[in-house]
Amino acid sequence: MHPTAEPAENSTAAQHLPPQPSPLTDIEIISLAQRHHQHNPISSQKPPFLLSESSHPTLLSFLHSRASSSLNSSSAVFDYVSSLLSLISATPPPAYPLSFPPSYTLISASSLPTKSHMTITLWPLSSNSRINDLEDAHVLILIPKCLELVRISNEVDKPVEYVNSVVDALIKCERSKVLLIKMVEIVRDFSSCIDKLRRREFLEKIFVKMRNDVEMQDLPGLVYQLLVLATKGFGKREVIEGIVLYFGCMNKGGSVMKQVEGTVLLHVNFAVKQDPSLGQEVLGLVRLDSRAFNHFTVAVLLSVARIRRFRETAIGVLKSALFNAYKDYKFTKWLSAELSEEYLENARVIEKAILKAVNASHCGREHIVPSIVQLGFGLLEGVEEGNQKEISKSDGLMGTEELGMQVLKCLFEVHDMSRNEIIEQCKFRVLSLKPERCFPITRLLGYLVLVHPRSMLDHVSHLKEMLDYFAFMDDRISPHLVTILLPLIKFKCDLQDYTILVLRKAMFKRENAVRLAAISAIFDLILAEKQSKTDGLFSFQESSSQASCSQHAEVSQPTRPGLFQELGGLLQRCLYQQANVRQNLYSGLMKLVLVDPQTASTIFDFLLPHFKRFYREDADVQLGIDQCVKLENGSCYIEEPLDCLLFCISWILLLQPQNRSGHPSDSWACFGFSITQENEAGRTFSGESFSNALAQIRKFLRNGNLEGLLGKDQDSGSRPMEEEKRRYSATLLLGIVEVAMNIIVAELEKAANTQKLELERELSQFVDIHEFVEKYTFNSRQATGTKRATTRASVSDTADKLASGGTKLPPERTPLLATSSIHRLLQLALELGKLDPKNGAASQINSQHSSGKTQVLNSKVLPCILHMCFRQLKFFSFMGKDDPIKTLIYGEIKLLGPPVLNVILSLKPVATPGTDLSKKEAKGRKDVEVIKERIHLALLCLKKLIEISLYDAKYVGLIDDLVSASGFEDVSNGVMDAGRDVDCQLAEGIDDQSTRSKELLIKTIIKPLFAEFLEFSFFREAEILCDIVLMIGNKLPEERRNLVGSWVTRICQSSHVSNSKVAKSLVFAAVTLSSPPADLDVAQNMAAELLQVVGSEDTDPLDTSETFPVINKSTDAAIASTILQSVESTVVHMDWITIRLKTYYMATQKGVSFNQIREVAPELAMEEMLYSRAEAVVKVLSYFVAMNLKDPQAEHLLRLAAKFYKNLARISKYRIAPKGCKQVLPSLKYQRLVEITCRQLTAPVYNFVAHMQKNQQESNKPRGIVNKIKRENKCIPDLIFQIEDYEKYLIQLSKTTKVNLLRHAKRSTSRDFKILEPSEDTLEEQNPTEEADSDNLNATENKSSEESGDEGEETDSCQLPKSGSPVAAEDTEDENEADLPQVKRAKMNRVVQDSSDEE
Repeated sequence: MHPTAEPAENSTAAQHLPPQPSPLTDIEIISLAQRHHQHNPISSQKPPFLLSESSHPTLLSFLHSRASSSLNSSSAVFDYVSSLLSLISATPPPAYPLSFPPSYTLISASSLPTKSHMTITLWPLSSNSRINDLEDAHVLILIPKCLELVRISNEVDKPVEYVNSVVDALIKCERSKVLLIKMVEIVRDFSSCIDKLRRREFLEKIFVKMRNDVEMQDLPGLVYQLLVLATKGFGKREVIEGIVLYFGCMNKGGSVMKQVEGTVLLHVNFAVKQDPSLGQEVLGLVRLDSRAFNHFTVAVLLSVARIRRFRETAIGVLKSALFNAYKDYKFTKWLSAELSEEYLENARVIEKAILKAVNASHCGREHIVPSIVQLGFGLLEGVEEGNQKEISKSDGLMGTEELGMQVLKCLFEVHDMSRNEIIEQCKFRVLSLKPERCFPITRLLGYLVLVHPRSMLDHVSHLKEMLDYFAFMDDRISPHLVTILLPLIKFKCDLQDYTILVLRKAMFKRENAVRLAAISAIFDLILAEKQSKTDGLFSFQESSSQASCSQHAEVSQPTRPGLFQELGGLLQRCLYQQANVRQNLYSGLMKLVLVDPQTASTIFDFLLPHFKRFYREDADVQLGIDQCVKLENGSCYIEEPLDCLLFCISWILLLQPQNRSGHPSDSWACFGFSITQENEAGRTFSGESFSNALAQIRKFLRNGNLEGLLGKDQDSGSRPMEEEKRRYSATLLLGIVEVAMNIIVAELEKAANTQKLELERELSQFVDIHEFVEKYTFNSRQATGTKRATTRASVSDTADKLASGGTKLPPERTPLLATSSIHRLLQLALELGKLDPKNGAASQINSQHSSGKTQVLNSKVLPCILHMCFRQLKFFSFMGKDDPIKTLIYGEIKLLGPPVLNVILSLKPVATPGTDLSKKEAKGRKDVEVIKERIHLALLCLKKLIEISLYDAKYVGLIDDLVSASGFEDVSNGVMDAGRDVDCQLAEGIDDQSTRSKELLIKTIIKPLFAEFLEFSFFREAEILCDIVLMIGNKLPEERRNLVGSWVTRICQSSHVSNSKVAKSLVFAAVTLSSPPADLDVAQNMAAELLQVVGSEDTDPLDTSETFPVINKSTDAAIASTILQSVESTVVHMDWITIRLKTYYMATQKGVSFNQIREVAPELAMEEMLYSRAEAVVKVLSYFVAMNLKDPQAEHLLRLAAKFYKNLARISKYRIAPKGCKQVLPSLKYQRLVEITCRQLTAPVYNFVAHMQKNQQESNKPRGIVNKIKRENKCIPDLIFQIEDYEKYLIQLSKTTKVNLLRHAKRSTSRDFKILEPSEDTLEEQNPTEEADSDNLNATENKSSEESGDEGEETDSCQLPKSGSPVAAEDTEDENEADLPQVKRAKMNRVVQDSSDEE
């Protein structure tokens, strides 16, 4: 097309037109346009009047007259101009420019005084003050048509710029709310003419105007138009972000606004169905930054989750945002207190947003209810038992389980239609999930049954279906399920009958676990019935149709037997089943007496016939222990737990009412008959029979032949099965002895002073019997070694099981001693042994001959009592929290604290002039070892007690009791003098009593004991104290924890410790109890001193460090491993923070910003802290790569360095902006990190690898070198790859930012390797037999483990597959490699060394 030629042709054609065409009125033009659209627009002939230039003034006059009319001016102008434009646009292009000027000429010719060339869009905008309702805004529909005419016009020099100027005018003009809505509606018709920048600016203006002028009833329509605009590709992310933030920040409107939000959610749901990319924008908004999280974001995601393709993804994004918020707060210990508080607040905001969205779900948003159900159960399923301890309740966070419970509770209360789905989902998950994941579901059911019993009755059919699967559930879930349904039984009688039927069926199952669960559930039913009667409520047997309790009181009901009597036959059957079923039966009977002591006589009558099967009153051997243990099919097992039976009987005797007149007759009446007064008077009660039997058993145990009772006499052989049976018999007898000790202690509490001495002697005698019998509970091959193994728990034991409240018992025998008995035994040991906490053990050794009898008695009593105490404390952690037997047996466990501490203080060594307990004669050394063993046992007990106090809120006062019982003054001596400044600050200026008590415990008890233990080389005991300090320190606030860490660091600087385990514990506590960045500073200082002790290629090693005497030749390997482990934990934290920074980088690169929430993103501070931590890690590792490390530590270092470089590569990769995004220059801290890494770590790492391989080649142990090379073939290539991958991203980042980040790297020496052929002599030496190689490997690893003092931690982490070929240097994953010729296999054993040809 040639625009310059067209005017000539058009002017020539114009000369043949009629000179004066007939004029048309405005009404005729509108009518003509209507007829024009009904026919073919192209073939229709146009009126000559419109083709004449002389018609322009007339046409403009029609426009002005319609615009000046007072009535419906906007409609009149719209009809006229739209008709005129439709006729113009239908004119063929060749004739259009000449015949009629474009519309902007039409309007600008005379409509505005300035005569400037403006588009038709400016005319309605200049009159916007008159557009006050939707009727006036119709004229705005002309704007897209006019802009299209301008865009395709050939008479406009720069149509694109002209259109942009019109768009700018549209953005800048002031709009009324009606004009705002209409503009959003019409802008989609010319959205292709608007660039991204103007789109973003336009939407920002829209949302600003929404906050100020738009009324609530207009919001749904406006949001709908915005969503339609977004579906056309107009700023999808900006539209979604604006809608979410607008409604998320809106706090006004009340219920009306909630209804509006419900309508908007439906619009969003419909828009996402039409355009799924909008759903991806919603998901991406939350993925990129969790600070976009608000209640409306949650509601939008739940609404989107109703669409099938987004169902799992949307719920997954919600859960991930919550889990990441928890993890962010968990990993913020590096950050400042302000940033840590911000991440905590972010987690709280997410929790509140979810709850707010759920609470508002009844306001016009019922369609999201199924999504809420899915979210609630998703949170409950995501809970792993034991992990919730990471979320502290004191921080105000609910945690995953509690939040999921609250979501479903609220939904159950608000929406009736959701209740059936919730119960159905509970049933499905209880029957399908693993037991650990079912516990939150059952807790939810328990809450719903307890709080909403009437509503739950409507769904009792689902509950019965769950009960049908009782025999197929896990034994930890099935009895708990019956327990949570108990509150419903009083409302619906048939549910009790149905439950009993299910339990009867379960009792006839073969599986022992099912029977155990059934007997527990049966007693739960019986106890609930007894508790109901005790509380004055109506019985379970009463009908649920009764209106109220008051009405029931007026109706007389016949007396009916309780469940215990009704189920007596079923319980009688339990007495002939397995031992653990009987044990559960006895435990249930004790619980029954605790609830209703009046049933004691009935229980005695129930148990007496069974007891007489194993007790013969007139026989020489009264206890039939041989009948309790059976040999069958070559195996031995306990058929009757006689100790548990006697334990049950003894406690029931103590719990039964003292005044029993008339009660036995009531007991017999419960079974359906009664006895006369004459017969009752001449009858011996079952309780009295049991009392007499227990007295006879006590007498028999004191005077009888226990070896004969155990089946060991002179004629008996030592066959394995006989020994096994004897061991089981001893286990039963040991429990019976403990029952007798409980009875004696109970009598001591009530005895007069004249009887106490005799009872104490009897108690001491039973302690000796206990120790005698306990020897038979171990195999003869194990002797005393196993006993020591069971009593000495590992020093690194944790309280995870205590915190999680687990109920699974360990395989050892459950102790039957009551806490009160052990407390009395400890007091007795202190009194008989004349142990004085102030004098210590030195005076006891010196006065041994003067108090020989008492000392001999104490030597037998005290160790046995400490064994009992430790076993009691260990099993305390496994008992259920709500188990009434736990309260009965263990009682106040904190009573054991003061006597255990007094035992330690009385046995501790005391420095006296000229006395050295470690260098006495043989007799003295033996006494010292005895004292050390007792102190060790007592410290294990003390550690367990402190664990209980720290992890169970009910026993917080235990630490206060320990401090009160210590009686120490604030005295420092020996190696502790260096810590006086820190000691003065401990327990000073603290308002919190709990924190002060913990610090006082460290200051007044642990500190002096630790000094004395180090002085007298009590290393095992000092190690336990280190663990106690670490436990207490981790529970202190950060500022106070740093004080404890400084104190431990001063010990490392002032004390010389030759024991590797104690040194390892000290170093680990010093680093762990120091808050970042001080922890890596401590590690760096120790690493510098460790380098001097270990030595390097250029320097000779020292014997002991001057700054840290704890670092010496005996402890260097253990300390090296400890520091590397601490650094490794830092690298793990770096990994998580790097992942979170990746999300932040993606958000900033895509332009997602939430500056209205925070001016400065916390990720920037996190990034700076990450660089600082990485720099500190580099400095620590730089000392290690210069050391002459042993093989385990060297391999650990290689693996750790590979992990660290992998994180550095990630950081560098994430800093590279993708295509289309702006590249940000690396910060100065990042550049400094790269420089320090290249200088201090990368180059020395290559030297370290080369030096290590050189030492292996020159080693005189060719047999073991093959296995080392095999391990290094995994570590070294991985390290080299991670370094090169890191530097690859540095090269890319350098190219994009024009900053040379590799100016300090030495690539020529870093990557040039050569293969060195081993000599023939080496090959001959490296060809031993398979057995010799295997023996040498084991010996080498054992020696390395012993030297390092790390108990095999390094070798465990890098276990290797055994290979038959000693020369295999590659990982033999390919099975065909074994068929290679010997020469070819020999060539594979080549040492990779650094090449120095180019240096």
